Amino acid sequence: MLDQLLQLVKSSANEAVVANPAVPNEQNEAVIGEATNAVATGLQDALANGNTNDVLSLLSGKSDASTANPLVNNISGNLVESLTKKFGLNSGTASQIAGTLIPAVLGKLVKKTNDPNDSSFNIQDILNSLTGGSASGLNLGGILGKFGLDKDGDGDVDFQDLTAMLSKGAKQEKQKQGGESGGLGGLLGGLFGN
Repeated sequence: MLDQLLQLVKSSANEAVVANPAVPNEQNEAVIGEATNAVATGLQDALANGNTNDVLSLLSGKSDASTANPLVNNISGNLVESLTKKFGLNSGTASQIAGTLIPAVLGKLVKKTNDPNDSSFNIQDILNSLTGGSASGLNLGGILGKFGLDKDGDGDVDFQDLTAMLSKGAKQEKQKQGGESGGLGGLLGGLFGN
């Protein structure tokens, strides 16, 4: 999934990063890698913290991929922090990059995830990647078909079980990949030779 996500970020980064005079050309790839990390780690952190509803709502297209969405805003905020600390960009430039790039990337991810004619992304694979395979064997199509429709609370136990399972898997995957703060950084570092 990380390779496909990286390609998605690259395809969205021309104006925000590559053509941005505030980002030195020699840092373009690293900034794109940092944006990729922000998206993957942000989704993984949300799952690890039990925010399965937010992640599924975003990936299924039931919530907006704009910065008005708290999950998207959190991912953007994390990217701003990384860009200012790691690359010395001023907060205005970093905010502009994150505010443009993260919603664009997540919007494309949601569109591709929900397009039956595009198999580059699907919710099952994304969740498996973020949770170390904890979503394996689930009928996510059936779960998402019922998602948000259980007004009387009959399905709470099933959803709570799903949340607990994905949260545990995401936490274990984060620890395996470099600890609570490391997340997917080790994997992305390998992609960029850092």
